[in-house]
Amino acid sequence: MHGMRSVFLLQKSFLAFLVAMGIIVALGDAYCWSKIHKPGEAKNGCMLNGKLYPFGHIERTEDCYTCSCSERGMECCSLFHTPVAYDNKKCKLVFNKEHCDYDVVQKDDPSKECIVYARVG
Repeated sequence: MHGMRSVFLLQKSFLAFLVAMGIIVALGDAYCWSKIHKPGEAKNGCMLNGKLYPFGHIERTEDCYTCSCSERGMECCSLFHTPVAYDNKKCKLVFNKEHCDYDVVQKDDPSKECIVYARVG
């Protein structure tokens, strides 16, 4: 009976570790980048993937970034976190532009979700 208790405590500790790591990864910084404009390049706003965005704060681009646009340049951060720890033999990533996030689904049945152990921003 003592051995069963040890196994239960070990499983409980491992589950607590996974939950803590999930919270840490979810709270991590998003992926960010910046672009400095050449003089006169941004006369009417900032161009991103063929679309012109106005100067100022851009809450959400078509590609799921939040940006700041000025005549000097553009700074953007992703609104999504990319899954990095999941069963990539049975599962695949599908980007969901509506929710600005990746869905991780089974390859043979995309209606079923897979467990994700870690994401990066």
